[in-house]
Amino acid sequence: MKIPTARRPHRALAVALSLLTVTSATAVLAKDKKVTTSSVAPVDIANPLVGTASLDNQTLLGNAPPPGEPTYTGMTTPGASLPQSATEAAPVNINADLGFATGVPVAYDYRRPAMFGFTGGGSTYGARGAPMVMPVVGDWTVPPDYATSYYDKATEKASPGYYAVDLATFHTKVELTATQWTSLMRFTFPESHRSNVVVNLRRAGGDVEVVDDHTLRGVATAGRRDRDADGPYFVAEFSRPFTHFGTFHSDVTNKGEGLGRSDVETGRRKVSGDYAGAYVTFDTKEGDQVVVRIAHGHSAAEADQRLRAQDSDTDFDRVHAKARAKWADLFDRVQVTGGTPKQRTLFYSTLYHSFASPRMIARKGERYTDADGHDQVAQYDHYGPVPFWDTGRNQITLLMLMQPKVVQDIMRSELDRARERGYMNTSFHGDHAVFLYDGAWQRGIEFDYAAAYEYLHKNATDPKGPRGYLAEYDKQGWISDIVPPGNPSPPYAGGKAGVATTLEYAWDDHALADVARRLGKNDDADMFMRRAANYRNVFDPSVGFFRGRTEDGKWISPFDPGEPYYNFMMKEGSGWSTLWLVPHDVQGLMTLLGGRDAFNAKLDAFFSTPYTAKGICRDCTGLIGQYVQGNQPDQQAAYLYAWSGQPWKTQALTRRILDELYGSDATGYGYPGMDDQGSTSSWYVLSAMGFYPVDPSTPDYIIGSPIFDHVRLRLGNGKVFEILAKNNSTKNMYIQSATLNGKPWTKPWFSHADIANGATLELTMGPQPNKSWGSDAHDAPRSMSAAAQ
Repeated sequence: MKIPTARRPHRALAVALSLLTVTSATAVLAKDKKVTTSSVAPVDIANPLVGTASLDNQTLLGNAPPPGEPTYTGMTTPGASLPQSATEAAPVNINADLGFATGVPVAYDYRRPAMFGFTGGGSTYGARGAPMVMPVVGDWTVPPDYATSYYDKATEKASPGYYAVDLATFHTKVELTATQWTSLMRFTFPESHRSNVVVNLRRAGGDVEVVDDHTLRGVATAGRRDRDADGPYFVAEFSRPFTHFGTFHSDVTNKGEGLGRSDVETGRRKVSGDYAGAYVTFDTKEGDQVVVRIAHGHSAAEADQRLRAQDSDTDFDRVHAKARAKWADLFDRVQVTGGTPKQRTLFYSTLYHSFASPRMIARKGERYTDADGHDQVAQYDHYGPVPFWDTGRNQITLLMLMQPKVVQDIMRSELDRARERGYMNTSFHGDHAVFLYDGAWQRGIEFDYAAAYEYLHKNATDPKGPRGYLAEYDKQGWISDIVPPGNPSPPYAGGKAGVATTLEYAWDDHALADVARRLGKNDDADMFMRRAANYRNVFDPSVGFFRGRTEDGKWISPFDPGEPYYNFMMKEGSGWSTLWLVPHDVQGLMTLLGGRDAFNAKLDAFFSTPYTAKGICRDCTGLIGQYVQGNQPDQQAAYLYAWSGQPWKTQALTRRILDELYGSDATGYGYPGMDDQGSTSSWYVLSAMGFYPVDPSTPDYIIGSPIFDHVRLRLGNGKVFEILAKNNSTKNMYIQSATLNGKPWTKPWFSHADIANGATLELTMGPQPNKSWGSDAHDAPRSMSAAAQ
């Protein structure tokens, strides 16, 4: 944010922009009457509060949440940032220092009524951000006993690059905005001789210093050098001198009364320890403003350099206007008309969250600190790690469509990290970096793929590398699980996730086979293609599901496909959810299940069998039958009817998911589950436009049912892909016929090559399925196995 040295013209402009930008989406979401056009700019439709609430219909939540926990929201933040921003100014209404109620360090939940503070940097999940900053009028208390404030939800406004809220307890307005490297917080105080700003590190503490009458600096003890673009050092500069100051820390290891002991000293400039911090006091009149600018770095010098970087403006309103302009440029690449105001709000809000990751570490020419602590100069725009298990399924494809140059830099970033560490980044589970490289290559994005293949190959063949249980997988073609005494109680978190790991490695190997073939490494390609069929080794035809095996090859018993597990056989899912985790060979899976009719019957049962699990899986929310939209393993399932000759069911299901599992709660902000850094958001964006990449490592997109009459997507090469849905409505969800560039189109899918140079896909919609369109086996999407003729 920025300092109130704004010139009047800038202030007037920003006020006008703010009035347009921060219009409450609650009112917008309430209006569902269909309008064919909208004069409001896309950037002014997006509301970052979308994703911060949970669904509230228990039918959609199964038996979640576990006792003592809240239901999963999208765990997104409504704070201010730029696309793929290195930093973020965000509100904090969850005291994560005293425990993670959801098992994830998330900073904000729309349902929480009190604010603890605001952060100006940190990891992807804002609950790790430090320092915490809180304006407090009158008495304040030492963290973690934060001086909290009630806030009226009606005063809370969020738009891309901006957040505002009135702290009712302290009669203080807070506004947030951001540049690439700095966070700006503007506090509008009441009349008081004790208008304080309390700044503190988190539980692990560190060092804090009052440098002069308008500057603080410090360094946090905790931090993940290889993950945080920000760094543990910070500098905070105030727009006006403070009249009084002091420092404090807590001793939470000394268990006396309450949380421990605190140490506060007026006028002391330096302090170290748990929750180390400083308080500064201003003498304010009604309406006086104080702006704090915060920058981070991997050294004090780097933090100071970022504070004074070229784009690190001190004028709050000007920074806000620039942030809005950056988001507007991005949003203007996707124009939609038709649909309802609620649908357009959800579309641009999910598009906003789709750009939450990966975070930029340094722009070309800027200095940054690598994983080994060495100072480097970026030779290109350098990005942090990609969460491949999450966004590798869909968001990377959205980036390929809209920002291919960014994708090039992301691939270079991942390759350079591999050179530093010896292996390619894997991210959580599976080995999905290959989806990025193979998918980009097949979409014509230029890169040194031979250099990347060296590390992708090493990941897949070195038992000492990041692929867990690789020797077992390579030797027998599947990964076993160990059954603890008495059998595990779902959703048991121990185990090797043998079934899911086998399936995901097979998927990875199929993509690797393609990369190897393109490089002329035919022996490698043959080996990886053989391994791509390993998913068949954990399919038990006697039950019709993928099923865990013990080391001796026996099927694990008892087995209930409706029970979810975190790591036993499955990964954060049930046997039902995991059944569809063969995106590279849907035809092969169809054969295992007995052919088209049996496959369709199984899919029908998947979406209609009631969820009656005994074990409580906090990730298993956003339900339609056994389908779980709130987590990644089965999010592609609704699109699989394209292979089995019943694409009209895909059309109906995707419409239902978009309608029921996003924003259907009382607030209009609810998500089916955790967004996972843009993954669940990207599903909405792509599906709302009418297509989805079931396998992102291929160039193919499966057609669903667009909720808009007209989508105009400006591709990264400047060409335009348009989707026209004639006679479209809530009722008319079914495709009657289609043309691509004026020619009849009978396939329920298209390839990137079909649209790369610009294209128009025209769909004629109707209220009843046309069961002949897209149903011919010859029109089915491509698959590793050939379709039976």
